[in-house]
Amino acid sequence: MKNIKSSEALFARAQESIPGGVNSPVRAFKSVGGTPLFIQKAKGAYLHDVDGNQYIDYIASWGPMILGHAYEPVVKAIQEYAAYSTSYGAPTELEVKMAELIKSMAPNVDLIRMVSSGTEACMSAIRVARGFTGRNKILKFEGCYHGHADSFLVKAGSGLATLNIQTVPGVTAGVANDTLTCAYNDLAAVKQLARTHKGEIAAIIVEPVAGNMGCILPEPGFLEGIRQLCDEDGIVFIFDEVMTGFRLAPGGAQEKLGINADLVTYGKVIGAGMPVGAFGGKREIMDVVAPLGKVYQAGTLSGNPIAMIAGYTLLTELQKNPGLYNELDAKTTYLKNGLEEVLSASGQPYIINHMGSMISVHFSDHAVTDFATAASANNARFSKYFHAMLDRGIYLPPSAFESWFLNNALTKEDLDKTIAATKESLASL
Repeated sequence: MKNIKSSEALFARAQESIPGGVNSPVRAFKSVGGTPLFIQKAKGAYLHDVDGNQYIDYIASWGPMILGHAYEPVVKAIQEYAAYSTSYGAPTELEVKMAELIKSMAPNVDLIRMVSSGTEACMSAIRVARGFTGRNKILKFEGCYHGHADSFLVKAGSGLATLNIQTVPGVTAGVANDTLTCAYNDLAAVKQLARTHKGEIAAIIVEPVAGNMGCILPEPGFLEGIRQLCDEDGIVFIFDEVMTGFRLAPGGAQEKLGINADLVTYGKVIGAGMPVGAFGGKREIMDVVAPLGKVYQAGTLSGNPIAMIAGYTLLTELQKNPGLYNELDAKTTYLKNGLEEVLSASGQPYIINHMGSMISVHFSDHAVTDFATAASANNARFSKYFHAMLDRGIYLPPSAFESWFLNNALTKEDLDKTIAATKESLASL
């Protein structure tokens, strides 16, 4: 067991001032038990807590640290631009350059609006879809998490699944009634809901590769079928690429999977981990956004210069060096193969889901293809595995309902240590 006395003291202190001692629920370690670690600094592939312990990081700030923590060109750019001021509340050339860069990398983005978080991006995209179609209902998938806006907390995954919250007080019946849900990968259910509510659905929003019930891949034909349905019924198809955008490929899941979205949302990846987001898409839809149209969205910090220069620096690096994706994918495949070898030898049932640099381990004897199958895995065993890995210096997401994210600062030695730690951890269970 590592010494975490300072983390324990800080957590006790935090609970006197912050609900549950944390500013985002999954950080509380409620699913896995124990005391959350308080991080002091990070560099490359490593986290360092306030007690001086080092960990190999498989969260990457929930995705955006694609090239590792404290990536030097990003740090230097932030330092330079911070001297000019941290916020203006007025337009800057950086916003224009950022929008042009995203358009050059992502398919089907004619216009894009910067916001301050992935939640705000998804919330705004839904409002735009409703304004464009004149319809009220949206369709989302059980276990997909699109932020904490009211509409998205109906049968959401991620933190809600971790805390076993089934219904959220404060979400009105009217909002819930306008939110249709069905199982991820169940195209027949989507078609049935579309028939039942024909002419009423404004948008279908989906994580093209789900990351909030573990890493769940779309089955062949699932997204293609939704695309066809949206075309036939005049429904706006929204890809939530807060996790997959610029991670699975320079053009995100749209490029990786070859599926076109009408609107797409991004989060902290376009700020290299800074608090930022964006929503964009086809011109005829985005034309309804104020001041062009009447769908209102605003924010003093939208296009914040520090977030813009951080994201611009990161995305430019990814655009210039597309081979980075091959390196990252190869590292993830290497990790998967090593984990499969030790898990198979352990005799314990397991499933590993993997696409690109997203991966998750499920202690299950059946395929994990949606929220129900993720929830029916042996998640108590995952909690024990999590702590065994943490004791060995491996920092995994503190929930069985979260994808792991690799960063390209990870070395073969780091991956080998992770595989060896898994072998030891499984033996200890």
